Amino acid sequence: MISTGGRVVVFLLGLAAVAAIAQQVDQHRAVELSPREKLALGERMYREGILPSGQPMRALVQGDIEVEGTMFSCASCHLRSGLGSAEGTVVTRPINGAWLAKPLVGVEMAPGSRERLPEWFRRDDMRPAYTDQALAEAIVFGRDPNGRRLHPAMPSYELDEADLAPLVSYLRSLSATPSPGVTETTMHFATVVSEGVAAADRAAMLAVLEAHVRDHNSQVRHEERRKQSGPFMKEDSWGAYRRWSLAVWELAGPPATWRQQLESHYATEPVFALLGGLAAGEWEPIHHFAEEHQIPCLLPLTDFPVISDTDWYTLYFSKGYYQEGEAAARFLHRSAQADSAAVQVVRDSPEGRALAHGFRETCRELGLPEPKSYLLEGSGQTGRDAVARAVSLHPGATLALWAGAEELAALEQVGEAQRPPLVLASVDLLVDPVHEVPEDLRSAVYLTHPNALADEQQRTRVVIERWLKVRNIPVTNYPLQAKMYFLGWTLSGVFKMMRDDFYRDYLLDLTDMMRDQDYAIGVYPRLSFGPGQRYASKGCYVMQVSPGPEPRLEPRSDWIVQ
Repeated sequence: MISTGGRVVVFLLGLAAVAAIAQQVDQHRAVELSPREKLALGERMYREGILPSGQPMRALVQGDIEVEGTMFSCASCHLRSGLGSAEGTVVTRPINGAWLAKPLVGVEMAPGSRERLPEWFRRDDMRPAYTDQALAEAIVFGRDPNGRRLHPAMPSYELDEADLAPLVSYLRSLSATPSPGVTETTMHFATVVSEGVAAADRAAMLAVLEAHVRDHNSQVRHEERRKQSGPFMKEDSWGAYRRWSLAVWELAGPPATWRQQLESHYATEPVFALLGGLAAGEWEPIHHFAEEHQIPCLLPLTDFPVISDTDWYTLYFSKGYYQEGEAAARFLHRSAQADSAAVQVVRDSPEGRALAHGFRETCRELGLPEPKSYLLEGSGQTGRDAVARAVSLHPGATLALWAGAEELAALEQVGEAQRPPLVLASVDLLVDPVHEVPEDLRSAVYLTHPNALADEQQRTRVVIERWLKVRNIPVTNYPLQAKMYFLGWTLSGVFKMMRDDFYRDYLLDLTDMMRDQDYAIGVYPRLSFGPGQRYASKGCYVMQVSPGPEPRLEPRSDWIVQ
């Protein structure tokens, strides 16, 4: 057993070792690693808890509980931006570059403000700025620059000199300077609209977004007056006020040319974030542009998002048609047909392919038999023969019919004994689903329905339509306008929490920390948020057309969560 004196000696030796490490942090492996490589390694350590060697980081929590960095990464508490978080009684302070480089004082104020206070009200620094040595000691020993113990929840990481170097470099760079698109007076945004979008939809989206900008900017006179003459304790919030500006980035020509046009727009006027947006086709070119330039893209209006578990910068309303395919597979998994084979008849269209992809991938995830697929090529080709052939070749199989009303009606030509016991289809591929599902097929046909039910939408429609009316905006496309109303409402709340920490990653961190929403969201029963979650609507109903002379759509499932 080591004596108390022995422990002190060991600790002092440890501090000496850390000091030596810190002095060499910037020089170590300078030949082997470029600054970019060092930052990439530090980023992986911070976000994923993986050492440069590829092994998990190791640490002790609360003194003697061993954990791996993959379970307890820096970003899990300090967030991707490094601006910190609060969970229960545990407050995680920022560790971004700008915060580490300045002393922490008793009352945080703008430069020069502290000197205006009465002498008795001034307080000494709670801690000095972090040197590299102090930062190394905090990471390895869990002590601040004054030698005080950090919170027990803060891990003490087992890192050597080579591992500390990239992590310290990354922390120094993390949210160290405000992101592009912000000036002393203005926060710049843009929305993207491609050629081929209906003029009425374009006008409807812009009317709502521009109304949100006007509402925000109408406060400018009062906020700027407060910024100049408000009390010191409000300087950090009132001084953060910025006007909003909204540019419209128009895209022309085929999607293959969009990237170059986006680069041109961004070079002319960098923006802090992209808001909403409409594209004729898939959102993929815009998604990858935002990802590469690390620009938040908030809630674009698309049914064809990029499906990814790792991309960060685009937050979608949902997975679109892919999500309906997911819901159909999960419904099948819970049904009596779960063990039987499934066959897909798919219209060769963006909608059909997305539905089939979601269905196939989720069947694989759930361990269901791989569905056989038949593709209907060309928009003019009917699927009557394909439906009959698929049913005859796969007797007793579930039919996922990702096509239209004509293909659905083709099932009437199939003998009743040969008809599939379960037919899955999408309500969005039918013009009038209540009347397009043949009466003698209603008991077998189940329709995916990705939006709120009629009575659920009615609760919030009054609020949204009243907001539109006050601003003289006619209701021309309610689902679209309701989504943009929610986007503006969300953005306003998030920016109040940002204060003057104008970092793009922090905008997304705060959005991720929003409570789940069921107020004024228009077309969804609820929108859910969480760290790294990039699809806010995570569910879907499965409906049937009721029997009888007055049919209606009725739910046959709860909100199926993906």
